[in-house]
Formats: sequence, C-alpha cells, structure tokens
Amino acid sequence: MGHNEAGSSPVLSDRVRINGVVTPVTLTAEGKLRWRENCLLIKKEVLGFLIKGSKIRIRAVKENGGGISCGGNTGVTVRRRSFTFEPLTQDSLRLWSQKLQEFIDSLGRPKRLFVFVNPYGGKKSASKIFIDSVKPLLDDANIDYTVQATKYQLHAKEVAKSLDILRYDGVVCVSGDGILVEVVNGLLEREDWDSAIKMPLGVIPAGHKQLLDVATVSQGQNRFFSVLMLAWGLIADIDIESEKYRWMGSARINYYAIQRIFRLRRYDGCIKFVAAPGYETFGEPTDMEVETIDDVKSNFVQHKGYCGPTFHMKDFNRKIEGPFVSIWLHNVPWGGEDALAAPDAKFSDGYLDLVVIKDCPKLTLLSLMTELNKGGHVRSPYVLYFKVKAFVLEPGSRLDDPSKEGIIDVDGEVLARGKGTYKSDQKTLMTYNKLHIKVDQGLATVFSPTIP
Repeated sequence: MGHNEAGSSPVLSDRVRINGVVTPVTLTAEGKLRWRENCLLIKKEVLGFLIKGSKIRIRAVKENGGGISCGGNTGVTVRRRSFTFEPLTQDSLRLWSQKLQEFIDSLGRPKRLFVFVNPYGGKKSASKIFIDSVKPLLDDANIDYTVQATKYQLHAKEVAKSLDILRYDGVVCVSGDGILVEVVNGLLEREDWDSAIKMPLGVIPAGHKQLLDVATVSQGQNRFFSVLMLAWGLIADIDIESEKYRWMGSARINYYAIQRIFRLRRYDGCIKFVAAPGYETFGEPTDMEVETIDDVKSNFVQHKGYCGPTFHMKDFNRKIEGPFVSIWLHNVPWGGEDALAAPDAKFSDGYLDLVVIKDCPKLTLLSLMTELNKGGHVRSPYVLYFKVKAFVLEPGSRLDDPSKEGIIDVDGEVLARGKGTYKSDQKTLMTYNKLHIKVDQGLATVFSPTIP
C-alpha cells in the first residue's frame, strides 16, 4: 500500500477483493479509480459510497452497461451501477473510506437540497419522475433533501419567500420552467434577497453551478423577474392561445402555429432599447425631446426585496416602430424543447437577445418556423436579431381590428392581456401597457450539466 500525491501518481494503491478475487486497485490524484480494465471517474460518475461491514459499496452512473435506467431523453443511456470493494484489512478499509470521501467533498457537491415537485404541470409526471429517477440518485449520493409538492399556482413562490435558506445548499425543481420562475420571484421578493438569490437553483437534470442573468420586468410598482423569455405578437399568441388544444399534447404548438400564420395578425406599437456594444446600428435614433422619465420614477419607491437595476429613459436611444408580427426577447438560447430561438444567447453575458419580425410573407414565415430547431431563422432578411441591455415595449392594437389587442407572455405565463384577447376577463399581474425590461448580469445561480 503506498501514497504519492505528485503529478498523476496514485493517491492510493492497494489490493482489494472484488467478486471474491484479490485485485490491484488504484486511486489517482485526478480522481480516477482503476482496477483491471475498469475505470471510474469520481467527478463525473461516482455518486457516493456506503460502508457495510468490511465492504465498500460504490454507487455510480455509467453511460452504458447493465443496471437500472435513470431515464431522460438526451440520446445517451445513463444507468445506475454499484461496485463492491472489500479491502483486506481494517486499516485499508479506513484509508479507502477517507480518501474517497475527501475527493468527493473537494467537488463542492450539495449535501442538503429543497426539492419542489409539481404534480400538476405538463404531463403530470413529475411525481413519478422524482420517485423513479431523482430520489434514487439523491439517496445514492447521500444527499439529505426535503420534498415539497406544489398545490396551487404561486405556491412555490410563497414557499421560497419564507424558506430557511441556511438549511439548504440548493433548490431543485422537478417540473417545467414555471416552478423555477416562481422560485426566482419568491427569492427576489425577500428582504434578504441579495443573499437568497445566491442559492443555487436547478431543474432536473442538474450538475455543476453556473451564473444566470435575471431580467426585471417593471410597470409602475409592479415587478416580475424573468429568467427565460418575453414574447409579444405571433409567438405569444401561439404559446398562450394553443392551450385550448392542450389535449393534443406537444403537437398543439405546431397545429396552432399553422393557423396563426395563415390568419396572421400584425400589431401596432413601438420598442425602445439600449443596444449592446456592436449592435448600435439597429433601429433608429429616438426623439429625445419627447422622452420623459416620469413613468419610471415609481419603480424606485421603497420596496421589500430586489427592485431591479436602475435606468433612465435617456439611455434608450434606439427605437423600432411597428407594425410588428412578433417580438421575442430571450435570456437563454432555447424557447422550447425543439426551438433554438436565440442561438447566440448566453446564460450570464449581461444582455438579452431580441428577435424582431416586422413583416414577412406567410409562406416564408412558415418556412422560418421549420428552422427554429437549428436557429436558422435568425439568418432570414425578414428577421432582426441583436442584443440589448435594456428594453421598453409599448404594445398596441391589432391592425386588422383596432378594438382588439394582444398578449404579453413572460416565461410561458401571461403577464398582461389586452382587450378582446383569449381569456381577457382573467386578472393578470400587469396591464397591457408600456413595460420596462432590464437585465442584471449573473444575478442568480443555477445547477448546470458538467461540461467536459
């Protein structure tokens, strides 16, 4: 048995019994556990281990081989595996346990998690996913966790506002994106928001930690914190109005998109923005003589919780006037499972990616929708695609019927409904009027997959 921490030399080298056969086993400083023709990468594949009598049971995940499937649709089969080592002496057992635990602890993995499970969202499969796929992994990794099933809309937001964050190393949402958005809003409405928002957040599956921009959408004293996207026009209409075809499953989006394209709506309105460096030529100069900051002063009334970045209307020196087919503002690249809406978007670059369609032939627009899965739509001459630091939306009425207005969709939920829209009688957080959006770089932290 020997130790040598230098370079790639073994941290520990020993002979242990595996399946009744005494076998040489080596643990390297890089965290590679080798025996015979096998190799386990502790950082990537080892969840944890359990001491039982004189044996060490190492619990891991592998991309192939036998075992219990962990699920997922990534195209790679990931399976739980277990490997049992039996050191030949008690001293060897203690040393192996110590070195394995030291390496796992050095990875900074969470030890205590608060888990939201939304049993009602999407395909209503979150509870089964947690029991079949998530719980076994948490147990194998020796992670303590508290599970909270959400019971109604905004329940996760309420819990996040009062959660004892000192008890946990992270919050995980077994659900669609909606619960994550609720949690972010709950954390940012706390008096201790500046420390609460540093809590790592995740949607299963998850791994390492990464910063995430947060966009503050404000209207008077009302605020909503967005982590995904804002849509107005065609995309919002498809996303929200297609709910009437929810029985069709995911096919409802494509089905209703075709309807909306062939009965295309165009909306009056105006957008103003602070362009990111390198994008200052987009749009036209604003008329500063008619600009005022009176309508944003109320944003700075004393609030509990985070109020968002400060801004002044004089900063919004570029504008694009309608009519518009679609406005799509993105914080992350993907707008859905198969929609690479903003291919250049980054999680924490401090900018929002803006996709603008002012006018487009219907057949061309239909073709653009087929390009969404690869992000090819942004190369069309009918699409303006650029980055902004801040953004003002002044939504107007439909050109074909000025008595009707539109829907503003933020992170998949209706933020505002205008006159004559789908379910226009339902109450929303904001009115169908001017909105201000500004991004705060890297405000939140999310768990993200390990990148080799």
